Amino acid sequence: MAMDLQEFNGEDMYFDEPLNPEVEGLITLAAERYGDGPEDGSAERALLRAYFLEPEHLTVLVALYRFFYYRHCYREALLIAERAIAICSERLRLPVRWQDLGEGDLGRSVLVSMTLTRFLLLALKGSGYLLLRLGDPAAALARFEKIAEIDTSDRLGVQSLASLARGAITRAEVERLGDRVRYLSG
Repeated sequence: MAMDLQEFNGEDMYFDEPLNPEVEGLITLAAERYGDGPEDGSAERALLRAYFLEPEHLTVLVALYRFFYYRHCYREALLIAERAIAICSERLRLPVRWQDLGEGDLGRSVLVSMTLTRFLLLALKGSGYLLLRLGDPAAALARFEKIAEIDTSDRLGVQSLASLARGAITRAEVERLGDRVRYLSG
């Protein structure tokens, strides 16, 4: 079954989900304070407070992810992406481990919510990208290949990222073998 991951059928998006007014204010405060610099810390504190108040709200997770990503705190952004994947999987009644996802699972999940299914796959893609940035192309490739297995028409554009990951793996292997060859011949 080919599903169009760009089709939304008028469903609500994650940011349409009602948000506690205090949390909304904290996210606004974080946006206003973002430019104050990391040493100030008020933007991060506001987002973390929002997270403690609404730990499963996808708007909060997206705000935290973006904050960490744009600050180049990729490990922290990866934790948030993995949290979003877990929450989406639970809401969609999917396997806990993304590695266990199959096309049949996602076929059923779109009946629950196409937008949440797409969000899950984009969070998985984002986590793969972060793993590339963190120097773990093999882990990134596993995520990209899982998405490609489901998104056979590459609507989410993971094929180019998978190619980057494969190239990084190959370069690391050549470098490793090159060092070994130099060691044996020296």
